[in-house]
This record gives sequence, structure tokens and C-alpha cells, in this order.
Amino acid sequence: MNPATDLRSELMTKLFENSSEAMFFFDRQGKALAMNPAAETIVDKDILRQLYQGNPEALCGTCRGYTSETELRTCLNCYFHTPDSEEFTSYQVYLETRDKGIVPYAATFHTIDEENGIRVFMLRDLTRQFKTQEKFYQNKMMKHIIEAQENERKRISRELHDSVAQELMSAVIDLRVLKYMTADDGLLKKVKQTEVSMTRLLSDIRNLSVELRPAALDDFGLEAAFRSHFKRVEQTYGLVIEYESRLTEKRYGSEIETVMYRVCQEAVLNALKYAQVDSVKVSLTENGGMLQLLIQDEGIGFHLGDEPAGTGLGLFGMQERAELVGGIFSVDSETGKGTRIMLQVPV
Repeated sequence: MNPATDLRSELMTKLFENSSEAMFFFDRQGKALAMNPAAETIVDKDILRQLYQGNPEALCGTCRGYTSETELRTCLNCYFHTPDSEEFTSYQVYLETRDKGIVPYAATFHTIDEENGIRVFMLRDLTRQFKTQEKFYQNKMMKHIIEAQENERKRISRELHDSVAQELMSAVIDLRVLKYMTADDGLLKKVKQTEVSMTRLLSDIRNLSVELRPAALDDFGLEAAFRSHFKRVEQTYGLVIEYESRLTEKRYGSEIETVMYRVCQEAVLNALKYAQVDSVKVSLTENGGMLQLLIQDEGIGFHLGDEPAGTGLGLFGMQERAELVGGIFSVDSETGKGTRIMLQVPV
């Protein structure tokens, strides 16, 4: 016998026995002629028996429909009855498997021996691809949501600063002028009290505007936004922030800058609320194409296996934001030994 033929036959046998793709061979009447091991692990033993006995409808017991242009799952114009249709040269089908429930497969169904009417039905599990695709669309959708959220924050921030704060400042100036237009002590006292209240409200609105979206982040970048934020935290809450920065670039992509700022903002807020400390260390460095943010405190810490104080959504949100820019987020904490949060993002 021809050595090339022998090799080809051996390779085809190995493919049949070891392939991860399921292979079903049927005759013209729908009787199963052979199945490889991957195929036999998919269907229930009772259906296997029916297929080998020649029941042409046995596969319907495990099939949950194929995907057409109009429906996710349909049995209309079944592939098993029209295997030579171009529609079924490559398509998607759902099968009720023995151990994994309903699984999506990439399928082909075509005639390989026209004279004897032998057809082959081949299946490739799409579960992993579906999960990857689902994760991709989730990340893409999350990016759009966060971008829309940041744009709305920016709009509201500017509205507060340029409209509400300006109008309130005008009212404060009018009150100051009004003090010189009357000698009534009672009225003067009331005007001064109102002026103090409105000045405090003006300060609160400006702080809220910056918290929503600091103009420094958009205009000058991370360095300026961090220093402005830390100064405001120290003035408002008395928390001392030891900040160190070693950056090779003045600006980075808007998405990266936003993620870095929001993670730092949340981490410092968590330290302020839960760590029971008077100071926090923050460093921002770039090395080897990686932008690294490090926030450390020597507070009460927490056990990583336990639920952190609060809702825990802050840590989840930081992790989620990091993943959207291909970053690595880590939390290292131990009860009584403080907390260390690190974010690394490729730039």
C-alpha cells in the first residue's frame, strides 16, 4: 500500500478519535454510522442508542434549535432534513448536553459521500467564545456608561461653576452693598448673617463642582488635579496627604487620567472614612511604560477575606475602572497593619 495513503489514513483516524470537535456520521435514512468520543460525551445514552438503531428523529431529543437570520433558536427548515442547503454549511445550533446543560455550537452538516448518501454533522463548542464576547461587550458598554457619566459630571460641574456660583456671588455682592445703605442695626445684623450663610453655600457649591469633575484634570492633567484635590481634602478634613510624583509626561490619555483620578479619589476617601489615620501616602510614578498609583495608610486595615467597611462598592468600582484601561488593580491589607492600594496602567 502507498505510504502516503497509510499516513493519511492514520492521521484521519487520530483526528476522529482525538478531536475536540464532535463528529456524527449518518446514512441517507438518518441512522448513525459512527461517532467520535467527543460526540458521544455530548448526547444522552438513550439518544445515542436511538441514533445507532436508526431513529432519524432521535437528534431532535437533544436539539434546541439553530440560529437563523430572524430567530435565535428555530426548527424551521431543519438542517437535518436539508443538509445540502447553503444555509447549513456553517451555522450555530443549541444542544441539550449530557452534563453541561444547553450549549451553543458552531455546526456544519454536509454530504461527504454522494453515492452512498453519507453525511457528517460536526460541532465545535462556542461556550468560551461566547463568554469572551460577552465580556468584551460588557466592557465596551461599561466604557460608554463611564464616559457618559463623566461627560454629565463635567456638564453639571460647569453649570454649577459658571451659572449657579456666579449668580450666588452676585447676590453676596449685593448684600455687601446693602450694608452701606442702611443704619438699622437689626437689619444690618440680619444682612450679615445672610451674607455668611450665602458665602458658605457658595463655597459648598464650588467644592461640589470640583468633586463632580475638577477643571484642573481636563485643563492641566493628573499632577495639577491631584495637588488641588489633596489641598482641598487637607483644608476640609485635616487629613495630611504626603504626595510624591515622578512622571515623564505632563499629559496622558483622557480615559487613563480619569481612571487614575477616580481611583485615587475613592482610595483617599476610604482611608478618611475607615482607616482612622491622620495621614496618607500617595505616589504617582511612571516606569517602563507603566503608570503606577500607590496609596498607603497605616490605619486599622481589614482582613481581605472579610467584607470591608461600607458597601464594598468602592473597591469593586476601582477594580472595574482599572480593567477598562487594561490596568492591574491590587489591594493589600491586614487588620492592624494598614492598607496598600496599587493601580498600574500601561501607557
